[in-house]
Amino acid sequence: MRQWTLSLAVLALIASPALAGKYNKAVSVGDKAPAIEGVPAVSADGSTETTLNLGDIKEDVVVVAFLANHCPVVQGIEDRQVELVKSFKGKSVKFIGITCTGTENLKEVDGIPAIKTKVKEGKYNLAYGVDESGKIGKAYGATVTPQYFVLDKDRTIRYTGALDDNPRDEAKVTKPYVKNAVEALLANETVEVTETKATGCGIAYKR
Repeated sequence: MRQWTLSLAVLALIASPALAGKYNKAVSVGDKAPAIEGVPAVSADGSTETTLNLGDIKEDVVVVAFLANHCPVVQGIEDRQVELVKSFKGKSVKFIGITCTGTENLKEVDGIPAIKTKVKEGKYNLAYGVDESGKIGKAYGATVTPQYFVLDKDRTIRYTGALDDNPRDEAKVTKPYVKNAVEALLANETVEVTETKATGCGIAYKR
């Protein structure tokens, strides 16, 4: 559990529920998820290098998390994200992480070797890839890290936005948006909150 302080320029105090499409200009809830193909990645246990392909995933629910090792907001939710993944062990849920960092000065900290180290340290327990071109991130409308997309078995977007309602302080979380969305889909129920405003570090897309 972590509590930490970030400038308001980086992080809003809370993530606010909204109508689908309000915060994401590329995709809306109810849209088919953009393709994810051939993304170089590290396996969930950090033992091997692999590739991320959305079409190969067999689980009923997929959670796509746009992350970045260098981002203090991502660092602040690492522990709760690990616990979230663990909470769905044995269920038909697949978590994948993607970084879209494309700037040269951040490649060392956000690249495959650094991701492998973080996974082995227990900071991540999901397959985590690098979309250096930024093509996938832009297709999803990802603008900050962390930012989440929950997909159903037809790979339709059912939730997009923040992990929960208090990225600053895990102890004050009252609405675990991603967890609630996944649980609803597994139970064949309607996701109540479908979009929130993701807040964090702006994605450094390649120019």
